[in-house]
Amino acid sequence: MNDEWRLLDTGVLTGAENMALDDAILECRAQGRTPNTLRFLQFNPATVLVGYHQSVKQEVRVEYCRRNGVDINRRITGGGTILFTPTCLGWEIYADKSAPGIRELRWDLDRLARKVCQGAVAGIRRLGVEAEFRPKNDIEVGGRKISGTGGTERGDAFMYQGTLLIDFDVDLMLKTLRIPVEKLKDKEIDSVKQRVTCLKWELGEVPPLQRIKRSLVEGFAEVFQAEFREEELYECETELLKERLPYFRSEEWVHLIEPPEWTQGQVTALRKTPGGLVRVSIALNIQGNFIVSALITGDFQVFPQRAIMDLEARLKNLSADEESIREAVYDFFQETETRIFGVEPDDLVQIILEAVKKKAFHVIGLNLEEADHIMTVNFMPDELLEQYFDYVLLPYCAKLVDCDYRWIEGCDACGGCTISPVYALCETLGIPVRTIQNFEHLIETINEFKERGARGYIGSCCQGFYTKHHDDFVDTEVPALLVDVDDSTCYELGEEQEAYIGQFEGQTSLKDDLMVKIIRELHRRGRIGGVKFD
Repeated sequence: MNDEWRLLDTGVLTGAENMALDDAILECRAQGRTPNTLRFLQFNPATVLVGYHQSVKQEVRVEYCRRNGVDINRRITGGGTILFTPTCLGWEIYADKSAPGIRELRWDLDRLARKVCQGAVAGIRRLGVEAEFRPKNDIEVGGRKISGTGGTERGDAFMYQGTLLIDFDVDLMLKTLRIPVEKLKDKEIDSVKQRVTCLKWELGEVPPLQRIKRSLVEGFAEVFQAEFREEELYECETELLKERLPYFRSEEWVHLIEPPEWTQGQVTALRKTPGGLVRVSIALNIQGNFIVSALITGDFQVFPQRAIMDLEARLKNLSADEESIREAVYDFFQETETRIFGVEPDDLVQIILEAVKKKAFHVIGLNLEEADHIMTVNFMPDELLEQYFDYVLLPYCAKLVDCDYRWIEGCDACGGCTISPVYALCETLGIPVRTIQNFEHLIETINEFKERGARGYIGSCCQGFYTKHHDDFVDTEVPALLVDVDDSTCYELGEEQEAYIGQFEGQTSLKDDLMVKIIRELHRRGRIGGVKFD
């Protein structure tokens, strides 16, 4: 005889109402006052939900959401940030851990998550979509995520929930979530979009909502050997909802987790490999020292096509130390026989490590957002205080177009461009400065200083130039700390050839505040200037 469960459909509610209900239903189930339950929920307006342990400022583009009527709230479950639009359907399981089919899994949360997800998978397949579970907690179709899941527990009860994408606005997701797409090319943004799918894209139409719900009910009934009876909220749940809703609407709840300012942001690293450009973007939990999520993009070719998404899933919640990262990447390639043409596993390890280790710039007072504008050559960020920098290189294109010093060495520190404060500081501190006029001049200058015994330099260039000439920088064997420029560059304007020969007539801006901050702090620590090299 099958167990009897409650089927609860709470319809369309706000983010705060849905989150308060999550808490109330789980509390009543933990107290034994309500039955095991499958709940359906929807959101209006569109709502960004951060995981319980996440920071809104770090995960959400708050100003965009406020301007465009997108709500923001916090789940009582962990995991990553999601966008819930009115065309998404939420499903939730609330059950006692001693229930048949669950009690044997109560101590193995991974197996319990897999079993719950099997119910959703069975339901989605009834709609004609070949879904499958992807560890640790996603449901996918052909490698693309159609449902993200997660859960929590309270006493002897647990809650496990998922989001089924019916018809999804990917552009809204990119605009509301702090997915680091600002510097991605259109092709890479398309790659990000290909990581998700929805019923409409898979079926060519949106099935009737009642059919979707019925299919999910049948899937969960099959997996849990349960019969579902439609019921409403119990009195204890409505009372708790009324009592707790004000808190779930409050700024105190929404902004419950706000880690120190320096931990805010994501870190990226990129490199040109024989197989193409590889860019890795990492969201870090600094306090816990683990990877929250990873995004790997580029113009490389991979077989099988879904492998990159699987590798990203493998990196999720991984300890951010070198041994764990290396082991995870190598094990992934060995177990899956994945091939990325022209990209070796160690290439990916090194790029991931370069990104993750940017957290080490905190030792000179930089937050993650500032650290992400730095590129290192011939040393890793966590080796910063072991390096010495003898000189500073600045690009001519940051000088005013009509400046007398545009095409020659020097600067009168007039304050008219972003080179002025950096140049003036270096003169005050006695740090040699050179203005680089073209690519050949750059290499000649580095080699000149190298011959004279220089141990490193600080410079500024755009990511496009760094990516194209990464190997040239490495071949000089001189350690370099490079700071990204602040606006449109020759690469973005399609004038890189003019810049290569020193004839770019546009105007760029240094991140002069950041460069001044770095130089001052390294000088204070005795790691730059003040010592003449032979």
